[in-house]
Amino acid sequence: MRFPGLIPLTAALVITGAAAFAQDLSPEVSQETPPAPKRVVSINLCTDQLGMMLAAPGQLVSITVLARDPRASVMADEAQSYPTNTGQAEEIYLLKPDLVLAGQYTSRATVSMLRRLGIAVKEFAPAQSLEDVPANMLKMGEALGRADQARDMADTFARRLSDRSPTQIRRPTAATYAANGYSSGVQTLAGQIIETAGFHTLATELGLPYGGFLPLEALVMANPDLVISGSDYPGEARAEEVLSHPALKRLTGGHMAMQDRDWICGLPSVLNAVDKLRDERLRREETQ
Repeated sequence: MRFPGLIPLTAALVITGAAAFAQDLSPEVSQETPPAPKRVVSINLCTDQLGMMLAAPGQLVSITVLARDPRASVMADEAQSYPTNTGQAEEIYLLKPDLVLAGQYTSRATVSMLRRLGIAVKEFAPAQSLEDVPANMLKMGEALGRADQARDMADTFARRLSDRSPTQIRRPTAATYAANGYSSGVQTLAGQIIETAGFHTLATELGLPYGGFLPLEALVMANPDLVISGSDYPGEARAEEVLSHPALKRLTGGHMAMQDRDWICGLPSVLNAVDKLRDERLRREETQ
């Protein structure tokens, strides 16, 4: 005897059952954010400081020894309360981190080894512009599970930066001059700090918007209104001999030394560098 409705009913049951079975096997899609890491280690000077600014109490368990150097770190005092590391893969592994913060150019051997050992590593590119500063804040906040705090920090930075936009028409020329005669252009973080303070970067005027090596003769002939160099460090290097050349002392614009720590990393402290340069520009305008 034939049952005409049996086959369609059986097929329907098979299809329904298969769909339910497939749904059971499929991974659940969760809208919840992943848990914040509990043991975070930083192996880069810039992530050290940004991590200290944003990490929850007890979350950041180690930073680099450079973070305690007041010549390089704006948070040298705060860094005294953190254990330090030298960035070696072996010592980092023994700290049992569930997240390691590294710079894009941090020792590739260390980063590679940590990843092979199954440790999560979050890399941060160095800030090349003022726009990169709040972007790295948000990235750090996401990595640490501190997105709200990072957003507040980024908003505050953007507001403070907008208050410093120069309005004057005439802009004096400034040139950074570092080891081997390197000078920053407008398409660099240092160059944008200079521009925001109300100067023009000499390197940009000479066709080096991304910065480059500027012969001493070219610097002297351009005779910028201000030459900016970093702080002196103990010891001597041939690359720095050009910075003590007598010709630099004869430039009519004068010379200004800036603390490297305000320029090295894309932190809120870049605004300190902006303010120092702006004050120098205003002082010069008043005396003219």
